[in-house]
Amino acid sequence: MIQRRNLLIAGGLAPFLGACSRLPDTVKIGVAQPLSGPLAALGKDMLAGVQLAVKELNDAHFSVKNQNITLEVVARDDKSDAATGKKVAQELVDAGVVAVIGHLNSGVSIEAAPVYAAAGIPQLAISTNPKYGQLGLPTTLRLVANDDLQAKAMASYALANLKAERFALVDDGTPYGKSLIAGVQSLFKKKGKEAALMASLDAKTTTFDDLIAKMAAAKIDGVITTLADFQVEALIKGMAKAGLRDAVLLGGDTIKTNLLPKMDMPIRGVYSTSPVIEPYEFSAGRSFETRFAAATKQEVVYGAHYAYDAVHSITLAMIRAGSAAPAKVLAAMKELDLHGPVTASLRYDANGEQAFGTISVYAIEKGRWASVMRTRDWD
Repeated sequence: MIQRRNLLIAGGLAPFLGACSRLPDTVKIGVAQPLSGPLAALGKDMLAGVQLAVKELNDAHFSVKNQNITLEVVARDDKSDAATGKKVAQELVDAGVVAVIGHLNSGVSIEAAPVYAAAGIPQLAISTNPKYGQLGLPTTLRLVANDDLQAKAMASYALANLKAERFALVDDGTPYGKSLIAGVQSLFKKKGKEAALMASLDAKTTTFDDLIAKMAAAKIDGVITTLADFQVEALIKGMAKAGLRDAVLLGGDTIKTNLLPKMDMPIRGVYSTSPVIEPYEFSAGRSFETRFAAATKQEVVYGAHYAYDAVHSITLAMIRAGSAAPAKVLAAMKELDLHGPVTASLRYDANGEQAFGTISVYAIEKGRWASVMRTRDWD
């Protein structure tokens, strides 16, 4: 009787155990980006890259272990706000996503990271603040180089190439901006250079009368800033009005959108450093831009190609792991060199940092951002 009872139990459990090990028919990929507010264009660009990758993979009948799987995008608006980011992170965890492509803002990524870590869900962020990779959480992955390298690029390029003597260093008050400008200031000092003016504002300011008055008084001819594109647009117009037309401005990656190249530029020059490399700089980039424009009726604004490749890194990890379980997908992502169809190799080190990250410097030329220098070996 005991033997028969055990057989019945085993027989009853067999279908359940088989169901547990079976791959799901649908796998959800989370996206958490600013889809409203001043940075919505960047967040929507990231989302569009994810959606294009998912559509193409579904159309190609994506499969793992010979089982067709439908990919589904679950998107949430983090509003560039840390508290909202933490809330939507929990919503995505509760939705049962395999991984999350989020967030854009460093402060939001850092706040949300423990939520994903508690659930063992990989978080693929395009945020650049080094603190994100220093949280000691196994689930934090970064798609691009961090701001330790970007600060070196900003300081090195500004001092060697901008032909400016008196610099203003202006941050936007965010963890991203304050950390990046602090890095530039530190590197300036190591090279024997002092900033003529330091200023910390906020991420929404568009009126710069007080700052511009101080810049004029200090005879500023070079500005290094982490203000966003719409803020820099207002700042540049104000600088020109105040007679600072011979000044040059170097911004961080959040100005490298399609906004500023459309301006009739009223100052000597505008440059950007960015770990988000333009699609055309990759051999497969032109093809991606064509497909993206056909699918979305718009150009790449920011990092759509990185979001697109992030989806492919997740799905390739699923294939290598033979599983859609977040823990197994994460392990595969951290152990393997993964192929990004546009940006090429993706490799996450032990801290989740991108091993192949580089920084490019761009100048506005003929209505677009043109690459003038690219390296990972900044002094």
